[in-house]
Amino acid sequence: MAKSLSIQTEYITLGQMLKEVGLIDTGGMAKHFLAERMVKVNGEREDRRGRKLYDGDEIEIEDTDVYIVSSMSK
Repeated sequence: MAKSLSIQTEYITLGQMLKEVGLIDTGGMAKHFLAERMVKVNGEREDRRGRKLYDGDEIEIEDTDVYIVSSMSK
């Protein structure tokens, strides 16, 4: 079952999202994390830590979870 990730802004970057859900400790770790793990955004492989995630985007992280972005700024 997918987990919901609520954001207060229009978007969140993939690097910020990884930090927010506790998969990395600092933003600087995002590039390494993305090189080591398969991460898919809306079903497509993604390795850019600056990728903007918007309301309704689905992020699937290898051996972890699936997250759905939910924006509170609608």
